[in-house]
Formats: sequence, structure tokens, C-alpha cells
Amino acid sequence: MPTLREVRSRISGVKKTEKITRAMKMVAAAKLRRAQAALIAARPYANGMKRLLQHLLPAIETGSEPLLTPRPVRTLAIIAVTSDRGMCGAFNTNIIRAAQERIAAAVDENGQHIQVRLYCLGKKGVDFFTRQRMTLAARYPGIFAKLVFGDSQKIVREVADAFLRGEIDRVDIVYNEFKSAVRQQIVVEQYLPIVPEAQELAQAAASTRIPNYIYEPSQQSLMSALLPRYLNFTLWRVLLESSAAEEGARMTAMENATENANEMIDTLQLQYNKARQTAITKELLEVVSGAEALRGAS
Repeated sequence: MPTLREVRSRISGVKKTEKITRAMKMVAAAKLRRAQAALIAARPYANGMKRLLQHLLPAIETGSEPLLTPRPVRTLAIIAVTSDRGMCGAFNTNIIRAAQERIAAAVDENGQHIQVRLYCLGKKGVDFFTRQRMTLAARYPGIFAKLVFGDSQKIVREVADAFLRGEIDRVDIVYNEFKSAVRQQIVVEQYLPIVPEAQELAQAAASTRIPNYIYEPSQQSLMSALLPRYLNFTLWRVLLESSAAEEGARMTAMENATENANEMIDTLQLQYNKARQTAITKELLEVVSGAEALRGAS
């Protein structure tokens, strides 16, 4: 049984941990508000650009835009978006597991495994896959330390150039989508070539409220100018989603850690009180036994 001094030392240590986790929760909550505000501000523009793209696609000739043209997949690129820091629960574990499952499922029409090029965004993913001795096509540790749109453009430029040169035939993104402060959803979606969602195209075709706009100079010219912007802003939205989801996961993890620390403090305090009561009772018994012994001797 631990001594009173040992129990007191454990209580002191857990209280210090509780203060740290409580402070980290408050910091994560403040960062979450900023990240959520940036994400909410970006979503309308991203959705508007996506609607315009869906409206233009039916008028574009098949094969006229390489970024829109599917081809047999011989090399698959996977962009795994993790965080730079830990202490955010299963946030990074879920992403890494989803990326590994996508790598394992990378097969061609004959069921043969195809080549995979891995792009890691975030220090945790870079560290994990480096320990697994996997060759990374590109690594971007520390990207979330100061999230700027220029970093997104640099990544898109590198991936799109490799796609246009034929070095990769398809690009998938694995990331955490922000749903709420306590909920994040793993998303694995195709990034290149750009493929319209069947449901959205069906709705656009069935809707009579979508006007037939006249574009100047032409729909093809507008599409050529729109596609790079669409790719840039899509990845930027993904980074904002991941940043907000990370802070939400960290806030939830620190809240749970704080609650667990408080429960542990209560348990240790009860253990301390029992040990103290046992020590007091033992001392009283010794005093009483000594008094009885003296009375018997007299």
C-alpha cells in the first residue's frame, strides 16, 4: 500500500497535469473559433465555383481538357493530410489508417497492385510513413504552423504538373472534414482528374431553373481559366477543413483528459483519506494498548 507521502505526491502531479490539459483546451477552443470562421468564409466561394464548374462541364468537349480526362491508372498519388502536433485523440491515427487502406486497395482492372506516390501534408504523417520506410513523393511538415494560401498553390502546382506530364494518372486526397467541434469525418475523395458527381449532374440536367448563360469569350476559355483556380481553392478548403477538425479534436481530447484527471484526483484523495484514517486508527490503538498495558502492570 502506498504511503501518505506517495499519495500526496501523485495528487500534486495529477493536479499539475489537469491545469495543463485545461489550459490546452482553452487554447484549442480559441484556435477553433478562428479556424472555423476562416472555413465558413471559404465555403460559399468553393461551393459557387463548384456549381459553375458543374454548369460548364456538359458543354465541354470530352478530352479537350487534360485535367478532366480520365485515363487508365498506372500510378496513383495519395495526398494524406495530417496535423503537425499531437494531443488530438485519434485524429492522425484515423487519417493514417485510411491512407494505408487506400494504398492497399490500389489495384488496376486486372486486380494487380499499382504504383503509389504518397504526398504527406503535416509532420505526423511524414514521421509515421518515414518510420515505415515508405518513399514519399513530397513532404510538407510544419504546413499548419502558419497556414497560407501560397503553400496550397505550391502543392497544387507540383501535383498538377506531375499529372499533366503523365507521371501520375489519378490523385486522391485523404483528410478530416470538419462537422462540429466534437465530430470529424474521414473523407477519401478523387482530386484529379476532376470528375463531376453523378448526382449533381443529374440534378443540373433535370432542373429547368438553370439558365443557359452566354459566355464571353467562350465556355472553353472560361473552363481553362477556372480549372487551376478550382484546384487551388479545393486544396485550400481541404487544409482549412483539416485545421478546424484538428483543433476540434484537440479541444475534445483535452476536455476528456481534464475530466479523467479530476476523476483520478477524487480517487487519489479518497485513497489518501482512507490511508490517513488507517494511520490515525493505528496510532490510537497503539496509545490505547499502551495505556491498558500500564494499567495492567499497576
